[in-house]
Amino acid sequence: MSLKVLSREDLTALAPSIFNHTVKPGLTDKYVHIPTDQIVEDMEALGWVPYEVKTVRSRTKNAATKKHLIQFFNPEIVINNEEGKADMYPSLLLINSHDGSTAVRFEMGVFRMVCENGLVIKSEDFGGFKMRHMGYSFEDLRNYIGELVNTLPVMVENLNKFSQVEMTSEQQYDFALKAVEARFGEEKQLPENEIKSLLVAERKEDMGNSVWVVLNRVQEKLTSGGFGYLNAKGKLRKSRAVKNFTQDISMNQKLWAIAEEYIAA
Repeated sequence: MSLKVLSREDLTALAPSIFNHTVKPGLTDKYVHIPTDQIVEDMEALGWVPYEVKTVRSRTKNAATKKHLIQFFNPEIVINNEEGKADMYPSLLLINSHDGSTAVRFEMGVFRMVCENGLVIKSEDFGGFKMRHMGYSFEDLRNYIGELVNTLPVMVENLNKFSQVEMTSEQQYDFALKAVEARFGEEKQLPENEIKSLLVAERKEDMGNSVWVVLNRVQEKLTSGGFGYLNAKGKLRKSRAVKNFTQDISMNQKLWAIAEEYIAA
């Protein structure tokens, strides 16, 4: 699959709050609104174009100021597979709101082109930055993005380690258990057969025992839902897909951090 660049019309239809320049009433005088559409324009000037957008569902009258997420890729920055073909794009995630609830936040991930749920986000302590709503300049953004891009060799190095390290059956099962806890905490338990189903490859690109393919198999299934879990009364229920992008980011970062445990020297 290939990534589609979203136009202004696409962004407006999917998340009109991106173009909202009003802010929630009652914020302090120190609050200086950083408009998302200006960041999008500046990101494009730096070579990063939007391909995905999501918003937090809101039932309040302030829906126009709610939190939103935009994912960017740079067509000139591609990670090739062993055959030299484009396999992944580094992805930058922008999170913003106009209600004073969050700073402008960027995270870095990698998007696999073989599946729609292919975004894996790096661990929380590496590869991100925040800008408080207290002023903004293109130069600041360029410097921040430049710093992130400079970490790409380290990310690629980790990806190579993920691909080179093979996991035993016991390690894969252990990884799946930790991954389930990363999504649900201790709220839900999965029967053994459902744990094992998370590890089953659904496409040839995900076959094998490396940390990378195991991570992606489990990540995609945990994100998509549809597997069974036991509720508090011990009854089997079917899980839902992860729709909340804040939860999705948190889960992805935890999965990346768990995967790093298996490549530690």
